[in-house]
Amino acid sequence: IGSDFISVAYNPGKSTRVNSTMAAGWIKANTGQDVLFTLATRDINKVAAESLLLGADLMGLQNVLVVGGDSFTEKEQKTVKAVNDFKPTELLAAIDSMNQGLDYRGHKLRSRTNLCAGAVIDLSHDPERENRLTRRKAESGAEFFLMQPIFDVRLHSDFLERYERTYGESLKPPIFCGLQVLAPDSRVFGAVPGWITKDLSRGRTGADIALQLLDEFVESGIRSIYLVPPIMKGGRRDYEAATGVIRAYGY
Repeated sequence: IGSDFISVAYNPGKSTRVNSTMAAGWIKANTGQDVLFTLATRDINKVAAESLLLGADLMGLQNVLVVGGDSFTEKEQKTVKAVNDFKPTELLAAIDSMNQGLDYRGHKLRSRTNLCAGAVIDLSHDPERENRLTRRKAESGAEFFLMQPIFDVRLHSDFLERYERTYGESLKPPIFCGLQVLAPDSRVFGAVPGWITKDLSRGRTGADIALQLLDEFVESGIRSIYLVPPIMKGGRRDYEAATGVIRAYGY
């Protein structure tokens, strides 16, 4: 696909999938590609989380994205239970401690980990709440952020300006700004502007729209992009469309 790194999701759609850490390890071993694996606090307790992270470090996987995971519905809870032994901010802090050689109990590990932990920014949520949560994640040790896809570059700048006004300083960890390639029947993150829906209905390709947005991102100074391919029914990803965007932009 020609990307700088591959982000491996954690059980998307709450479905049974290959564990994201093991999938990332397989990808790196077989392609040499840089990978980022996702870990959801919803499903694991503290012992399991830190053991999994030790295994990731052993395999040379350094980049981990910490998320809470989508909540189970009342119907789903009849067959599966959430754990949430860590909150995402707590797991970020725990990873920072592991990098200093301490486990969740404060006991010494045989060796320090070398993990780079990041977190998510979702601007579809209440902006004040997301502002506060981002601050807590940064203070807990997040070294980078993945911003869920947006379709208006002003959302990115407005968020950063709000953060700086609130805390008197800029957000220091780098942000990979989400850009989603759409298709007429694909799953969408957040609200899609009317002009995009109209263009898709008239036959314009999602890749072409993504390239227009990418130009706007770059012109505004955003150069770290988290590209999301079209997500089709059943969960299939259209990686050909994502490849087309990358190649058309000259990478």
